[in-house]
Amino acid sequence: MGKKLLWRHSLKLRLLAVFLLLAFALAFIFIGGAQKAFSLGWKEAARPLLMDYVNRLADDVAPAGTPDVARAQALVARVPLVTIDITGPQVQWRSHPAQSRPHWLRDRPEGRGRDDWGDDQDWIELLQRRTADGHLIEFGLNEDAFERRPRMFIYALVALLLVTTLAFLYLRRLLRPLDAIRAGAMRFGAGNFSQPIEVPRRRREDELGQLAGTINTMGRDIEQMLQAQRALLLAISHELRSPLTRARLNTELLPEREDVSPQREALLRDLNEMARLISDLLESERLAGRHAALHRELTDPVALAREVVDELAAVRPEARDIALHLPEALPLASLDRVRMRLLLRNLLDNALRHSSGAARPPELHLSAEGRQLRFEVRDHGQGVPEDRIGQLGQAFYRPDSARTRDAGGVGLGLYLCRLVAQAHGGQLDIRNAHPGLRVSVTLPT
Repeated sequence: MGKKLLWRHSLKLRLLAVFLLLAFALAFIFIGGAQKAFSLGWKEAARPLLMDYVNRLADDVAPAGTPDVARAQALVARVPLVTIDITGPQVQWRSHPAQSRPHWLRDRPEGRGRDDWGDDQDWIELLQRRTADGHLIEFGLNEDAFERRPRMFIYALVALLLVTTLAFLYLRRLLRPLDAIRAGAMRFGAGNFSQPIEVPRRRREDELGQLAGTINTMGRDIEQMLQAQRALLLAISHELRSPLTRARLNTELLPEREDVSPQREALLRDLNEMARLISDLLESERLAGRHAALHRELTDPVALAREVVDELAAVRPEARDIALHLPEALPLASLDRVRMRLLLRNLLDNALRHSSGAARPPELHLSAEGRQLRFEVRDHGQGVPEDRIGQLGQAFYRPDSARTRDAGGVGLGLYLCRLVAQAHGGQLDIRNAHPGLRVSVTLPT
């Protein structure tokens, strides 16, 4: 199965196969055409010359009408490629007795006449001569002379393999920019635009070089668009902080009367939510930058998890029901405590928000696997459609069909969690747990 997929997805292998098939097809057509042309045209061109040559050989062997073995031996010694068989009433002699007779004489059926021999009739007329005294002289080719050079076949095979290897190496070198283009496209898709696609100078003018240049231009345009979007968000966030602070101060100065207190508390909650949103936006832009600075310190992961749960329970009483699966002790890890508290708080808050009405409370698991630290938060809510799992963790994305705005949140919680995990060199993974959603964060210790 793996080889089949490799063949289907490898352009190099398919081009090499096309090259080999084309080479074999050309060789077959050339050899077949040459044989056909020779078989059709040899009678008109080469046959008269061969007939005359064989006649001269027969006259040399039997100058007086009777075969002379001594002259036949001298001819074989002078022309090693020729074999001579003499049969008749007086002379019975073969120059190469160990060699088998030609197939057109050896396989001749009984009762088949001389004129009823098909294509081999040409060879009989060409290579057989009958003397005046009734002897039959048959000329042939010495097969041993050809078999003395068996290495020629090995040389030809090695040459074919060498040509094929050179063709594969050339194709690999020719298509090498495809690997760089693929790696660059994956970097751009992951949001890393710092390294463009590198193409050798001599290849920049061909089709693959032009494709790489086009993708680099597209990457720069996307990066500029994202930077402009981030700059706009930062500018709006900074500009909103001052009027938001004034509005909060004015709200707190309202009189605490029974007819005003409900509106005052509701307004303070909305202002606090707006302040938190602005803080999350600014934090996300700091983490999304190329030089996200972390203030690492040795931290006890178990104690950190308990602190976050206790803080959350002070604001949301239902957090006391969170099922904690924490080991007694774990090795200290180099973490940014502030960012990790933000990560755990967002994960747990998200799980609590979507566990309303669920049969079981959310769960927090903490474990160490080798040199990796793993946090896992699971709720038992409705979960998210599978086709939208991949979009979770994007800024301002909310799968409204499963999690409505009434449940709270603007789509920055998981996005911040992903940025914190990536800033620590880890990763965030989101999957449906059936029921509910399982979010795991893996960090190197």
